[in-house]
Amino acid sequence: MTAFQTGQRWISETEPELGLGILESVSRHQLEIHFPASSERRIYATASAPIKRVEFRQGDTIHSQRGETIIIEEVTEEEGRLTYHGDGCAVAEMDLADTISFSKPEDRLIGGQIDQSAAFSLRYEAIRRQNHALQSSVAGFMGGRIDLIPHQLYIASEVANRYMPRVLLADEVGLGKTIEACLILHRLNLTGRAERILIILPESLVHQWFIELLRRFNMWFTLIDADHCESATAVDADVNPFNEDQHVICSTKTLLENPRWAEAALQTKWDMLVVDEAHHLEWTPEAASPEYKLVEALSKKSHGLLLLTATPEQLGAEGHFARLRLLDPDRYPDLEKFREEQAGYSQVAGVANKLEAGEALDAGEMDFLREVFSEFSEAELRKELQDTTAFLNQLVDRHGTGRVIFRNTRDALQGFPKREGIPAELKPRAKLSKADLEVRLLREFEKETNGAGEGEDYDFRHGPRVQWLAELIQKLGEHEKVLLICSTREKVQAIYDALQEEINVKAALFHEALTLLQRDRNAAWFAEPDGARILLCSEIGSEGRNFQFAHHLVLFDLPLNPELLEQRIGRLDRIGQSETIRIHIPFLPHSWTELLMRWHHEGLDGIEHSLKGGNAYLERFGDKLRKLGGEFHHESSKVAKEADVLIEESRRFREDLETRLSQGQDRLIALNSFREDVSSELVNQIQQQDADRTLDGFMNRIFDHFGVTVDDLDSRSFHLTPGQLFTDAFPGLPEEGTTVTCDRTKALGREDIGFLTWDHPMVRGSIDLMLSSEKGNSSIVVWKDSRMEAPPILIEAIYVLESVAPARLHVDRFLPPTPVRILVDMEGKDRSEEFLHDIINRKTADEEAFRLRQNPELLQSLVPEMLRAARSYAREEKSTRLKDAMREAHTRLDGEASRLKELRKVNPNVSEEEIKIAQNVVEDVTRHISKAHLRLDAVRLVLRQPG
Repeated sequence: MTAFQTGQRWISETEPELGLGILESVSRHQLEIHFPASSERRIYATASAPIKRVEFRQGDTIHSQRGETIIIEEVTEEEGRLTYHGDGCAVAEMDLADTISFSKPEDRLIGGQIDQSAAFSLRYEAIRRQNHALQSSVAGFMGGRIDLIPHQLYIASEVANRYMPRVLLADEVGLGKTIEACLILHRLNLTGRAERILIILPESLVHQWFIELLRRFNMWFTLIDADHCESATAVDADVNPFNEDQHVICSTKTLLENPRWAEAALQTKWDMLVVDEAHHLEWTPEAASPEYKLVEALSKKSHGLLLLTATPEQLGAEGHFARLRLLDPDRYPDLEKFREEQAGYSQVAGVANKLEAGEALDAGEMDFLREVFSEFSEAELRKELQDTTAFLNQLVDRHGTGRVIFRNTRDALQGFPKREGIPAELKPRAKLSKADLEVRLLREFEKETNGAGEGEDYDFRHGPRVQWLAELIQKLGEHEKVLLICSTREKVQAIYDALQEEINVKAALFHEALTLLQRDRNAAWFAEPDGARILLCSEIGSEGRNFQFAHHLVLFDLPLNPELLEQRIGRLDRIGQSETIRIHIPFLPHSWTELLMRWHHEGLDGIEHSLKGGNAYLERFGDKLRKLGGEFHHESSKVAKEADVLIEESRRFREDLETRLSQGQDRLIALNSFREDVSSELVNQIQQQDADRTLDGFMNRIFDHFGVTVDDLDSRSFHLTPGQLFTDAFPGLPEEGTTVTCDRTKALGREDIGFLTWDHPMVRGSIDLMLSSEKGNSSIVVWKDSRMEAPPILIEAIYVLESVAPARLHVDRFLPPTPVRILVDMEGKDRSEEFLHDIINRKTADEEAFRLRQNPELLQSLVPEMLRAARSYAREEKSTRLKDAMREAHTRLDGEASRLKELRKVNPNVSEEEIKIAQNVVEDVTRHISKAHLRLDAVRLVLRQPG
């Protein structure tokens, strides 16, 4: 071992970026080294310091602190300190430039700065794993802490693979639109195509989205509200709060209440804009709401746009058109033309239905197809029809708004719970006369349907509905959760006050008068097993929230709008709900509560089954309901008969409407919103990744390499603590440690532990940490068996073929950073196939560099020559890889550009801009692939023992 002397130059093995260090003090137990280049000091234990002596040899080129460059002719040593002589001058090692780098693999090898072979192999493995992850067709989809639900993955894949992702996600309530949007964002962000993301939400959903993105997808968003903006501009008035962070969530309220913050958001260029609850964006040909105008302005500043709504028809044809207009104003400039276009989809849908059912087409339908596919000859058309699925996809692709609207329904999917409507007929209580009850009910009805009596307080004390509610809670038992939703916050508070007089029960409130934090806390308390038994919500509780852990819903009142009722039920009726949903509907005979119960339950069948086209029912029957609701307390045969007629008319209207929807545009949208063959392949690929334990082993080797302490909890779960880290910080590892699992099932059941996949920031970050340092890029090994039939010297060179291209092009699909391994002998012959990487790993042992230093000419002359030979072989491999990547790029991109161009002729939903982008992408991607270069990343010397 070299004796420590002050003034010697040393380099840190774990922190080579510190530069050359000077040994300033040494004692029996510790030594102190100063690193001038980085202005850092380190104190090490003398016996185990992770440092290497810096020693140059004859022929090396060095730089002095004065800027001199000399080639070493002689090296002298005095009292353990070196002096380098050459070009007529002498440079003491103390005077060496502090920034001399040993990071190049060949320089470190020749300089004797080597690492253990295990680090070399891990580095090579990291490059290979990164290559595979970046090229994966499910990158960005496998990392979500989600069940693998086919329709969600299909929509995410379809949208995320577009050049201009501007779509309306309109799945029915409970089918997972938020998950679909998060999957799209995750994929686009990980592949580099969406760096700057803005999410605009109702204030009540801000925290929910933040948590969803963080817990499920490990995406950190900044919540921007008025206080945040004020704080950001207090220090610098010119700063734009929306430019400070890449990922932003902001409420619509924040932007509308202060035009300054809206203008700040508009001054920023966004890659993706997401707007939830888009049915609140009101528009008519004559006027638009402030919310609509805001989103319209922001949408022009964003490349991509996701609008989310479970009720695309809630605002009628005008509202539906308005949202499409946001997605593509050039395609949807005129409302009347849109109405005409919608009316013409029934014939297409009829043919599509027959094709899907495998039924023969009649002569008229064949004539229609000949007109639609005029580019096909008769023989070609009949040949195309032989592949029914592919032909059906072509037909749907050409017609309707299927390219911009995705809407799945429960009818088309499986796995949903049953809904059981439980009407409860109530009687007046002794403490409240029938006359007083009637007055209260009429006032409640008039206030909520006509706005009469605004400002009046509700009073439910001694009322039959609250008494019934108290009895229901007691009957269900302490383990059952009850969600109650009613129309207003005033009503929520009145119910709460009356309930507390009836029964001692843990109850939580959820309404717009509470702060976001209070709402979130109350919702969390309701979710706890021993928390609130009942959560009383105003209408804002019916949007966006997921309460599927509860199985009882109380509809204290019923809204006129069936879409709103579906929103309420959708808080429980979701994919993943494990039990039948029991929907309790208390009503008073001969009152509007009975009328609305019968209308929704008997006429529309909207309690136990999901209803389509809800706004149409409100337009058709809303006025009748308002009129009859005010008269229904009169116990007359005339009123009863009118109610029966209304319910029968509603039933027939529902049947007719659902038939029309199934034959028109809605049917085309449904066919284009879920394709089982595509989604099945995505699910299979992710399941294969989940089952593959390669990640487990790789990350355990990474943890060991960087000094992370790992405690095995089970076969695929680990508790991680920093331990004796060999780096300043390990990605995603807090000081107190964390628990992670590679098992999706366990991750779904335990949101408090991390779910490791190739998408996870800890995995991606640790690979970056490995490859951004020099650790493992230089190594020397010897064959364990001296009789091994191998050349005396081999050099294993790991090159990386990489293309430096803008992230938006996603060149990694075709040419991610690709390892090229070359093994050459002293004669420059390629021995890569003869001595595989794994064979060398198994049959060699680490060798110290000192033996080679006895013969420095070997390294200085032979290594460069052998690497020149290796590089020539790598260039040959490069040529092959580039041809393959170029072929793959042209096959996929040329085909997509051509498809869009042809599709544009028959479906104007394909914009000229999208075609232009597709054509430019082909040119840009292939140009950057052709410019890919080789970089030597790591080198290992393989020696045969003498003897």
